[in-house]
Amino acid sequence: MAKKIIVIGGGAAGMLASLFAARAGARVTLLERNEKLGKKLYITGKGRCNLTNACEKEEFQRQVLRNPRFLYASLAVLDNFGMMDLMENLGVPLKVERGQRVFPVSDHASDVGRALEKALRTAGVDIRLNTRAASLLEKDGRCRGVRLFNGAELPADGVIVCTGGVSYPATGSTGDGHRMARDAGLAVTPLLPGLTSLHTGEAWPGELAGLSLKNVALRAYAGKKRIYAQQGEMLFTHTGISGPLVLTLSSLLPQELSQVRLSIDLKPALDDGALDARLLREVGQNPRRSVSSIMDTLCPHSLGQTILALGEIPPGLPACEITHAQRARIRGLLKDLPLTVRSLGSFEEAIITRGGVSVKEINPSTLESRKLPGAYFAGEVLDVDAVTGGFNLQIAFSTGALAGKSAAQAEA
Repeated sequence: MAKKIIVIGGGAAGMLASLFAARAGARVTLLERNEKLGKKLYITGKGRCNLTNACEKEEFQRQVLRNPRFLYASLAVLDNFGMMDLMENLGVPLKVERGQRVFPVSDHASDVGRALEKALRTAGVDIRLNTRAASLLEKDGRCRGVRLFNGAELPADGVIVCTGGVSYPATGSTGDGHRMARDAGLAVTPLLPGLTSLHTGEAWPGELAGLSLKNVALRAYAGKKRIYAQQGEMLFTHTGISGPLVLTLSSLLPQELSQVRLSIDLKPALDDGALDARLLREVGQNPRRSVSSIMDTLCPHSLGQTILALGEIPPGLPACEITHAQRARIRGLLKDLPLTVRSLGSFEEAIITRGGVSVKEINPSTLESRKLPGAYFAGEVLDVDAVTGGFNLQIAFSTGALAGKSAAQAEA
């Protein structure tokens, strides 16, 4: 007799859990609190849906920041190339862009969502929209169904919790799954915004809001220990900094931010000696120009003015009058522009949630709870996350697929 499986949450993980459970022979009911499935999916990749990454297995694992080994079984059931094949077979042609990021050829996230929903309906999944689960039903030490917020109880042989994290709460990710996990006695690690901007203690980045920098190096230190060093792109915001380098860094920072300091190297290709030679050459060729115009040859004008202000160097000072000490201050700020972190960006702007149901509570081979058999957890509700580039969506797809298959094939 076919098992009855309930999936809570119709996002990336929930849709794959439902699809794989149904294809494994289960009778599946998918509960989604919103008016449509995949609401967060529609806004990923700026509406284009960076659904996975086409890198090789070893590289994929290196991009997972927390608990990468936990994903071995999930990726064995559905890895990134399997996901690409699945979407192509569902009629969504894909393309690979810079950084091995994978998008639908149409650049429309809605194509991904519609294809998955059509596959669910074809597989016979009972989709119930505007239906919010309140709690898991437990009987004789096993999960036996779901209680809805309206008080109704839905019995099941297994329940898969795919409620997401707490980032982008407007999409329905408000921590329901974490609450259910805690109520079932499972540990939930601290929840923090992940892949988000950083608010700085200094006000001057706000004066440069909108300025984007390329080919710069960003380093972060916690006390004396360097915890991050990467080269790439970043930008200044009204409250601090953001951009690809910063998003990744935000997911690596410790909870205690008071000991964190940042350093921006605006000229990573030049060492101090080469940079000094460059400065001397500019001064020698343009002795009557102001130091402000000399800075324009080294970095964007507004940033150059900020560096002069931080170095307490008059912008109108003739280049020929610049002192050795002033030149050293300019070099120092170009190679080590310091910032402090006041706070992470909010959950409203964070791409993902860092933290979640502790993987120690979950069997990685099936994604079933060790404390409450019959309850499975998949997707962002788990304490597993990665850098940007399609990796987090793939984690959701892979864990959803494993949970769905496991729940459908579990022994009663």
